[in-house]
Amino acid sequence: MSFLFENLDVYKLAVHVSRWMRTTTWPPNASHLRDQAIRAADSVVLNIAEGLSRGGRPGTNHLRIALGSAGEAFAALDVADFPGCAEKRAELRRIGAMVSRLRAP
Repeated sequence: MSFLFENLDVYKLAVHVSRWMRTTTWPPNASHLRDQAIRAADSVVLNIAEGLSRGGRPGTNHLRIALGSAGEAFAALDVADFPGCAEKRAELRRIGAMVSRLRAP
């Protein structure tokens, strides 16, 4: 068995961004933003997975949460603004666009 979300580009990209958030070096004065960005990026991944696994109305709500979390992660990178942030903000825009087009089965 495989899950519906496993092979979706949006899921793979969200995992990539989430891992980047955790492994990249953030400015020392931005540790509070780093923590928030990691939680938001993880939320995108987890809510895509749960939303597409649940389906129906509950699934749609999880996809809305994933979209909001993508916006939150984007904003944290916008505020922190260190090298590499622009690329990840672009990826979060792509994630947002893809999530907004998803429909829970």
